[in-house]
Amino acid sequence: MILSLIYQTIVIVLLLTFSFGPAFFALINTGIKHGYKTGSLLALGIILSDFVVCVLIILLVHFGATNLINNEKSQRFMGILAGIVLVVFGAFHFKAPVPQNSEGAEIKAPSASLMVLKGFFLNSFNPTVWLLWLGNVTAVGKTLNYSVLNMILYFGVTLGIVLMVEFAKVYAAGKLKKLLTGKLMHRVNIITGVLLIICGLVLIYNHYF
Repeated sequence: MILSLIYQTIVIVLLLTFSFGPAFFALINTGIKHGYKTGSLLALGIILSDFVVCVLIILLVHFGATNLINNEKSQRFMGILAGIVLVVFGAFHFKAPVPQNSEGAEIKAPSASLMVLKGFFLNSFNPTVWLLWLGNVTAVGKTLNYSVLNMILYFGVTLGIVLMVEFAKVYAAGKLKKLLTGKLMHRVNIITGVLLIICGLVLIYNHYF
């Protein structure tokens, strides 16, 4: 049982931290653009979203309502809504470069609450996240005898590990900031925006048609 949980934990951590989805690109971009502190707030919002989604999935599995997630209409609605959200988030990355003051320091980063909320909603509206957690809960549930409390505790600890990895990613991305000029950072911003918009359009196309 212990070896099985260790293996499943490693798989879950890798899936959550190195899935090249919208949250991944936004996290790296924020780390490069605003540094470690702001990027870590975005990461915190993403992890909070994962925890909320995880708990909801656990309750759905416990009460036998997993069909709500697997339902075609539910997936279509979530997919189109998520696509629209990603396109909007992506569009914000095309704004002009932030002007610098005489000392070369950038205007202060977005507020802490805004970054946490951005991470939370960016992750929550991605239907892939819900399906990923459905798979994780289903895989681990049998090992933990489908105990709601045990699963919440287990995934809480697992997400704590994921958060540490996310902080490390943001820290590494923040180091790149010193090597990038304002022009290059603007290009990174545009690339991130394009990737988010592409992800959004793909979601809309796949779920609408």
